Amino acid sequence: MEILIYGIINSITLTLIALGFALVYGICRLPNFAHGAIYVVTGFIVWSALHTLGLHYLLSIFLALIISTLIGAAIYQLALIRVRGMPISEIIASYAIGLAILEGLRWAGFRGMTYTLPTFLEGTVDISDVPVDKQRLMVVIIGVMVLLLLWAFTHHTKIGLALRGMAQDERAAMMLGIDSDRMAIIAMALGSILAGLAAVVLLPLGNIVVETGYHVLIQAIAVCIVGGLGSWVGAVLASFLIGFAQILTVVYIASHYQMVVALLAIIITLILKPSGLFGRQKELEERV
Repeated sequence: MEILIYGIINSITLTLIALGFALVYGICRLPNFAHGAIYVVTGFIVWSALHTLGLHYLLSIFLALIISTLIGAAIYQLALIRVRGMPISEIIASYAIGLAILEGLRWAGFRGMTYTLPTFLEGTVDISDVPVDKQRLMVVIIGVMVLLLLWAFTHHTKIGLALRGMAQDERAAMMLGIDSDRMAIIAMALGSILAGLAAVVLLPLGNIVVETGYHVLIQAIAVCIVGGLGSWVGAVLASFLIGFAQILTVVYIASHYQMVVALLAIIITLILKPSGLFGRQKELEERV
């Protein structure tokens, strides 16, 4: 039961971490390698607003999410729009921006393990005699709610349907009058607010450190590669595969091998099935 419960919690955690990255790539085929930086900078903004400006916790969260949304839109409007359609340049540009943000935070003095966010709920509850933090239960609840709301948004709103059209066939969507760049800005903004929301929910479980940005990026990439780049359903399924694999690794080997599981998942998927579980990219079998 302990493996089952914490496997589900870890899987939903990975879903929250990777959802923004998967959404941006699925809609406009942009690999947003600044995803981890946006995750971390959201946490630092909440901490700064809470401790430096003295704002209420919920107001600090709201302000941080607004800023992270604007950062995502600005990254596309100021940089990625100029290299869109050039895959290598997109990766280099977005990673360079993310690197500048993370190392800029380190240079500004955000170092060490002293930066933490308060939890929303204190204490633990027993589920089948397994103690679980209430904050972790909130992660599961919020993760499921985010998935349901995102599904409703993309299926029952005009903008959401336009985004789905872009994801399915960009050229056909443009022929129908959908502005590709406008949808890309919206996708980057949505991906950034999802990264920020994941930070707000998950960072109270630990410390806010610059290195977390790199870890989050690696895990998001692992989930999206295993699930198939461009597939949201694949990303959710891959989150559960990697999530349970990491918990089994913690139980039977050691906790510090969790990141190794993510890296092995990337390598094995690229060797055996480069397009991922639900990817729509061209298979590479005929090239081998």
